[in-house]
Amino acid sequence: MKNRFRFENSVFFFIGLIILVFLGFWETYFSNLFTPSEQLNIYFHVHAVIALLWIIMLIIQVFLIRRGMLELHRKIGKSSFLLIALIFISVLLLVHHRHSIDEENLGLRLLVPFKDLIILGTMFSIGMWNRKITGIHARAMIATGIVFIEPSLLRAIRNYLDPGKPFITTALIVYSILLILTILTWQHKKGRWVFPLELLMYLTVHLIMLFRPQIDLLEGFAKWFMSLPIT
Repeated sequence: MKNRFRFENSVFFFIGLIILVFLGFWETYFSNLFTPSEQLNIYFHVHAVIALLWIIMLIIQVFLIRRGMLELHRKIGKSSFLLIALIFISVLLLVHHRHSIDEENLGLRLLVPFKDLIILGTMFSIGMWNRKITGIHARAMIATGIVFIEPSLLRAIRNYLDPGKPFITTALIVYSILLILTILTWQHKKGRWVFPLELLMYLTVHLIMLFRPQIDLLEGFAKWFMSLPIT
């Protein structure tokens, strides 16, 4: 049992994640934060603040567990319901602002940000429903952090390493992280399925994005969403 993975050590993963977010969005957002721009409007700023708050909350929550401050951990956990709702609202408003109803392949275009919400919402729901089962709860909350890797890593790779095919490189890294986490946490029997489930969700969406099938339901939903007068 000495080599058993400790979920409390995920604090280092979350700290690395926040560094990756700054690195990935440095050129397009943080370096231009105080430069007047029509592109960086209120929708971008609100989304950035809320996303960073989520990652900071994950760091604080793990820190509280390490310190044995369980009561405060539970209280902050209750506030996560409000924060997750704000993340959904901020993403929906940002997506609605950035796209138009007459775009070609609108459904597939909106699938990119919407898949993050679907995976984030699924993992959060699993984590909260099983908050008394450590193996499931801890894995699911780590999985919510993994959702922020793809958009940040994609931009970091495109900006600094491989401008040609950053999507493939990013996808392979995300798959590798999920496989490694599955192996590292395998000794915790309850919840072994959480990371494989997230991996399956990513694979499904990535295959749709790769082969670009015509999905009428998705296209219809996208056009309906863009027709809403919300931005």
